[in-house]
Amino acid sequence: QVQLVESGGGLVQTGGSLTLSCAASGLTFSSHSMGWFRQAPGKERDFVASVSWGGSHTLYTGSVKGRFTISRDNTKNTVSLQMSNLKPEDTAVYICAADPTPYRFPGSFDYISSGQGTQVTVSS
Repeated sequence: QVQLVESGGGLVQTGGSLTLSCAASGLTFSSHSMGWFRQAPGKERDFVASVSWGGSHTLYTGSVKGRFTISRDNTKNTVSLQMSNLKPEDTAVYICAADPTPYRFPGSFDYISSGQGTQVTVSS
């Protein structure tokens, strides 16, 4: 059973930075692309970023390009999301997710999640 545990959220002012982490278990981590999604109150879950199984390919939604960086450490089974120049519209619960299909290039859909996510709040 896939388990993904997110951490690192918090309250930050506009323009600030945060780094989120996700610890994964229950899957052959180095074989699967990983992603981050976010869900704001009253809205659907949106794609943020994904990274390929080896870490060399990434995909970002347009609104975070140049501000967020996704990376992974296959020796520790972790995936991170470095966020900088944060804006109030980035406020959401951030959710770590795994592509259930091994060796598929990073995409923005068909990912599975298991944790509650971590809250990121950006004050104006």
